[in-house]
Amino acid sequence: MANVYSLDGLLVFGLLFICTCAYLKKVPRVKGWLLAEKRGVWGVFFKASVIGTRLHLTVALSCVTMAFYVLFLK
Repeated sequence: MANVYSLDGLLVFGLLFICTCAYLKKVPRVKGWLLAEKRGVWGVFFKASVIGTRLHLTVALSCVTMAFYVLFLK
């Protein structure tokens, strides 16, 4: 189980959050409901989805690297 209070747990949480928001951006109903706000607290979801779509290759490589680290090195 990943601990959010450690650095690697925080990185896993951040990567999963970015990947989830980027995936939810492709769902039409969720995009209109959750990702409509671009400012404030709900704007974090929009910003994470933008990061996930624009930097999809970097995020994917980071997810693979983190998965390797968590499964085999930790």
